[in-house]
Amino acid sequence: MNPLLLEVRTKLVTERLNLRIPMAGDGEKVNAAIRVSINEFKIWLPFAQSIPEITETEINMRSAHNKFLNRESLRFLIFHKETDEFIGNCTLQNIDWDVPKFEIGYWIDTRFSGKGYMKEAIEELTNFAINDLKGRRVVIRCESSNVKSRAIPEKLGYELEGILRNEHFSADGKKLTDICVYAKIQ
Repeated sequence: MNPLLLEVRTKLVTERLNLRIPMAGDGEKVNAAIRVSINEFKIWLPFAQSIPEITETEINMRSAHNKFLNRESLRFLIFHKETDEFIGNCTLQNIDWDVPKFEIGYWIDTRFSGKGYMKEAIEELTNFAINDLKGRRVVIRCESSNVKSRAIPEKLGYELEGILRNEHFSADGKKLTDICVYAKIQ
C-alpha cells in the first residue's frame, strides 16, 4: 500500500502529555526551547551548533509538517497537558514502509529534563509505531556516551543490539563516536 493512503493520527495523548504534528506558527516556541537548551544540545545535536534564527526554526516546522503529510517522517511536538508548555519533540524517521520499520529521534527542552516526560512520549510513540503503523522494527540510535539518551530505550525494554564503533562524527564534527543501536521488534 502507498503510505500516502494511510490514515495516520496527528495527535497522541499520554497521562501528562499531548503530542501533535508541527504546525505553522510553532517556530517561535521551538526556537525558544533550543535557545535555552543550546549548551547541552551542542554536545549531541548537529543542528544545534549555533542558535538558529526564529525564521529558520519556523521553516523547519513547516517542512516537518509537509514531511508528515508525505509520510517521509512523522514528527510530533510534545506539550504538557495541563500547562500547554512546549517540552520537546520526537520523530519517526528513516522510515522504510516496505518492512515497515522506523527510527526514533528525540530531544527535550533542558528545563523539563529528569521528569520522565521523554520516556512517556517515546513509550507512546513506540506503541503508535507498532500498533497503529504495524511496525515490525523500531530503532533508537544514540552515542554510547549519551547516558541520558540511552536511559530511555533501556527503561522501555528495547534490546541493545550492538555498539557500532567509530560509526558517526560527534555533533561538532571533530571526532568519531560509537553509536548504540537499540531495537524493539514484532
